[in-house]
Amino acid sequence: MSPPPDSGPAGGDQLDRALVRIGCAVVLGSIMSVLDTTIVNVALNTLSHDLHTTLDSIQWVVTAYLLALAAVIPISGWATRRFGTKRLYIASIILFTLGSALCGLAWSTTSLVAFRVIQGIGGGLILPVGQTALARAAGPRRIGRAMSMVGIPTVMAPIIGPTVGGLLLEHLSWHWIFYVNIPVGIVAVLVSVRFLPSDRPEPAGRLDVTGLALLAVGLPAAIYGLAEIQSGRTLRWVVSLIVGLLLIAAFAWHARRVPEPILDTRLYQKPTFVAASVATFCLGAAIFGGMILLPLYFQNVRGTDPVVTGLLLIPQGIGVAIAMGFTGRLVDRMGGGIVALGGVIITTVFTLPLVFLGAHTSYVWIGATLVVRGFGVGSSMMPSMAAAFAVLKPDEIHDASPQLSVIQRVGGSLGTAILAVILSHNIADASASTGSGKAGLARAFGNTFWWALGITAAAAVPAAFLMMSERQTRREGGPSPRFVTDDDGVPVPLFGLGEG
Repeated sequence: MSPPPDSGPAGGDQLDRALVRIGCAVVLGSIMSVLDTTIVNVALNTLSHDLHTTLDSIQWVVTAYLLALAAVIPISGWATRRFGTKRLYIASIILFTLGSALCGLAWSTTSLVAFRVIQGIGGGLILPVGQTALARAAGPRRIGRAMSMVGIPTVMAPIIGPTVGGLLLEHLSWHWIFYVNIPVGIVAVLVSVRFLPSDRPEPAGRLDVTGLALLAVGLPAAIYGLAEIQSGRTLRWVVSLIVGLLLIAAFAWHARRVPEPILDTRLYQKPTFVAASVATFCLGAAIFGGMILLPLYFQNVRGTDPVVTGLLLIPQGIGVAIAMGFTGRLVDRMGGGIVALGGVIITTVFTLPLVFLGAHTSYVWIGATLVVRGFGVGSSMMPSMAAAFAVLKPDEIHDASPQLSVIQRVGGSLGTAILAVILSHNIADASASTGSGKAGLARAFGNTFWWALGITAAAAVPAAFLMMSERQTRREGGPSPRFVTDDDGVPVPLFGLGEG
């Protein structure tokens, strides 16, 4: 591996033009991947209507994307070494753009879900590979400010994603929430070809193909089985769940017996890492699952169009942005555990008002609730990961970082699937009640938010354990760094933190 470029003349720390250009290439690619986790949410109601399917079926458009992201994150490090950072980054953007074009051409729910998998495979590689390229180019002195550029899509996506999606649905069609990625992808490829520094592939070792196959089939099968429990198709969900769990168990057995598994299950011998994993899973399920409920509430109960729906979701994005603006400094000063616990408590408390949403609840009241809830969301996920890293050895962080990112997205996939099924059943029950009208429909959403509330509250217990473990570790040896170094001493970001 070639050494990172010098940080500037005479030891200067300025972000020179070359580094800014690299940052632009990374941001262009990352913003497509991150936006696609929010922009589709406002289109679920339209997709359900136009593709003649139910909400619990159309939610797989979101779930399949998250599962594809989770499947490729573990191989990002291996693939970067095997193919080279620049080559892999450009290939990832091309695959994501191709997947976006195919999604726009989809003719059914099945085809759209299949094309979302292709899109997710490309999207899952874009962010970690782009982060690695930028970190290597920045060098140790400029890493913090350089990586803050990657945080731009993370902060902006919850704010502009739903609004952009609403505008496209209002003035064009749902196909354009995918077509919009094509020009951005083309520009991102051209900028990356021109400005990303070239590097050579390296010896990458052997890819754990068996482990990857077991997880790639086992996780979707288990999640599908859990999502289908209330469908009435007993044989289908039982078989799917059993097959999924058996494959996941086979992976756990396999990972203990190979020298370089795709995910290191030995980390689960550490109680602190188990706590971090449970907290990350619960937060992923509550946050990603809850993200599909509010757009559907606004459109089905309040009758808002997609544009207004997107605007009504902006307050939560603002809360996330405010939290991410200074959460990193709080983590450095107080520790990730206590910050994460505070974020979980805030998120839980301000999910409670959503349980009582009615057919005429004030938009001002909803907006104020979402700002504070968004602040709690932004104060939860990254600090819980940071608390886990603080109690791990430096050589364990490379395995822990992608593993927590996978757990977050698997939790999001499961939360999305289960909450969508519960919502569908609650809506069906409300429709069966004569004379319930909008009030009954609102109660269906409120009853579903009880589940989101419970999932969020469940994260408080492992977050509290994280806080206590991190405090003990800090007393004994000090905190862990926010970035790790590779074999050449080049700083590499912790996947999933994203705010630099």
